[in-house]
Amino acid sequence: MLQIGDEVYLSVVFLLFIFGTRSAIGASAVTASFYLFIVMFRFPQVPVNQANQVLRPTGPASAGVPVIAHRGGRHDAPENTIVAIREASRNGATGVELDLGFTAEGTAVLMHDDTVDRTTNGTGALATLRLAEVRKLDATQRHRLREKFKGERVPTLQEAVEECIKHQLNIFFDVKDQADKAAAALGALYQKYPVLYNSSIVCSFEPKVIYKMRQADPAVVTALKHRPWSLSRYGDGTPRSLSAWMHCWLGVLDLLLDWAHHHLLWNLCGISVGVHNISTQYRYLDITLRDVIPTVSR
Repeated sequence: MLQIGDEVYLSVVFLLFIFGTRSAIGASAVTASFYLFIVMFRFPQVPVNQANQVLRPTGPASAGVPVIAHRGGRHDAPENTIVAIREASRNGATGVELDLGFTAEGTAVLMHDDTVDRTTNGTGALATLRLAEVRKLDATQRHRLREKFKGERVPTLQEAVEECIKHQLNIFFDVKDQADKAAAALGALYQKYPVLYNSSIVCSFEPKVIYKMRQADPAVVTALKHRPWSLSRYGDGTPRSLSAWMHCWLGVLDLLLDWAHHHLLWNLCGISVGVHNISTQYRYLDITLRDVIPTVSR
């Protein structure tokens, strides 16, 4: 069935093809195909009350405001470690953001970067190291409080999840790539720990990650992240191309990508939250939901 706003987007598609092809029949066929594609492959959004529990957690020390510790709270303890999760809970966080990575044999562990160089005393790509090798690394080596937490190791995803459940912390899983592995690993954890359905969200900049996750388990709350102008500019705002024509072309692609994130991918994946958007169902709630849930380092 059509959702609120779908008729507007379909009308835009129809008009674009009318102007482009000068054929009402062709434009109608393309628009109908576009609509059927969305209907056949879209995932429904999770229930409002479930998403609300994940997006608006509160705790005794939060004064009603969600406090999410970025990378587990990397300022107060080594990032993406068990001790960071404990410190986040002790400091009054309602949730933690955790980064997902995979070892050579495919074991899910907490790691933000592709390599272990920045956060441990080891070197090399995480994907080339086996779990036994990763276990030997000191995850405190580069941290300002390394003497206080010396010997802390890189945890597996399951160990981190169990620690979060123990402290009743909501989890923001940040998945950067490897959609199939991530969906399989997270899907297994949701089945093993059903409490995650109402206390966690899977986030990614990659639409494929979110689609695969919803495909593996449609009951999981998800968020599609997006950085505007990412095709035409680097993170610091510097143009990716010195050619004026190429820069303009990349800018056009940025606009198309932005539209796709907010309308096509939003509907296709059944996303619960994203940049500048929340589910259309939420607009009818008495409680106000922030469209972007920030993560902070205390």
